[in-house]
Amino acid sequence: MAGFEFDDAEILSWMERVGSKAEPSRVKQSMTKSMVRVKTQSMRSVKSNTPVDTGQLRRAWNATGPSISGAAIEVEIANNTEYAPFVEFGHRTRGGGGWVPGVHMLTDSLKEIEGQLSGLITPEFQRVLEDLLN
Repeated sequence: MAGFEFDDAEILSWMERVGSKAEPSRVKQSMTKSMVRVKTQSMRSVKSNTPVDTGQLRRAWNATGPSISGAAIEVEIANNTEYAPFVEFGHRTRGGGGWVPGVHMLTDSLKEIEGQLSGLITPEFQRVLEDLLN
């Protein structure tokens, strides 16, 4: 049987510092505000990237959240229009002799939002993060 000794004094010291700064309600509130900003910008982006024929596809976008469960926080962007996946990913033509390429409205929007995340995080949440890391 192997044995080892572990000095946890530094970890306990850090946990004590963080514990006094990490008020769960403050962290949750600031994180929620940031995610609302992410949701709003995501909806703007996906709607502007959606092609318009009748307008039905663009109007059908909806967002829910933010919802927090455990360590995860999520926002859901969805479109329940029957043909949305075909516009997103592409499809065969009616006779099967050709291919209509996908528009990638959601995929491109998610990439766009990923690049904007640091600007979408509220100053309050940035302060909470700084407090926890210092």
